[in-house]
Amino acid sequence: MLADVLTLKMNDAAAKAMDVLSGFGRIEPPGGLAHDLRERVARGLRRRGKVLTWADSTADADNAPSFFPDLTFWECSDSSFHLEDFVQVDVATVDDQPFISEDDQRLLLMHGVALAREMSRAVYALEPPSPVRCIIGANETNATFRFHQIRAGEYWNLPDLDSYRQDKMVVIDIEPAGLTPGRVGPFDRGGTH
Repeated sequence: MLADVLTLKMNDAAAKAMDVLSGFGRIEPPGGLAHDLRERVARGLRRRGKVLTWADSTADADNAPSFFPDLTFWECSDSSFHLEDFVQVDVATVDDQPFISEDDQRLLLMHGVALAREMSRAVYALEPPSPVRCIIGANETNATFRFHQIRAGEYWNLPDLDSYRQDKMVVIDIEPAGLTPGRVGPFDRGGTH
């Protein structure tokens, strides 16, 4: 029997910030997913030729990957947004630079993970099915959420998440049932980025 799979990977900094060794219940954002993020994911996803986008994306998908090295980079660029624009956190200014506290970085990571889990429903409903990777990164200046379809030989992030010294990184792979047997992903066949 085939089953949908949701795989969560994070670097040590993210695991420590989110205290996941104390249980996954600790990664649930207080009060649940932020209203504006819930609205964002409720608009859905749309397959546009070779790429997957937010349903309301206005990017020129017909010419993807355009000047990007591949479709994965195109999708990550198109889908990327700052979580602090949707979640109430304090973004201070220090030496003319934005600054986000450790507690607020943790909160942004929690909302990013909750968004990916919520987004998995839309991914599981795609026809034809397609595995999707969500990438959440937080640091002192911002927190980003982006996604891309998992393609052999392509990836946006480095496989060793601990190599990101300044960022807390979380990668969530959403792999719908009904795909070709075996994983279809760059970490299993090598990548180019």
